Amino acid sequence: MIQAIDHVQVAVPPALEQAAVRFYGGLLGLVRLEKPAGTDDARGAWFQAGNIQLHVGIQTQGFVAATKAHVAFVVADLDRVKTLLKGDGRPVKDGGGIAGFRRIFSEDPAGNRLEFLQPA
Repeated sequence: MIQAIDHVQVAVPPALEQAAVRFYGGLLGLVRLEKPAGTDDARGAWFQAGNIQLHVGIQTQGFVAATKAHVAFVVADLDRVKTLLKGDGRPVKDGGGIAGFRRIFSEDPAGNRLEFLQPA
């Protein structure tokens, strides 16, 4: 059966590819990976987040932002993340408390929902 999660992927339209790469790699500081030979699309980007990869894929037709489905990032300093997101013009919504965590929700340049959690 399933042993681990290797990666998650978010989709963005072609016009927002560079904005998404800047957001995930620049603003959020994820480490960009070189896509291995044999991948089916040279567009988009792959990033490392702990032991899981985040792939930004380009959806050329029919793009609709994921406004419920989301990636949840564990962070060391939620207040710093809030400041960075707000400084980049991203919305920040309090996620309320869940046992053992503080959390917020925001979105990437394509409107995909993101969650950020800090252990309490």
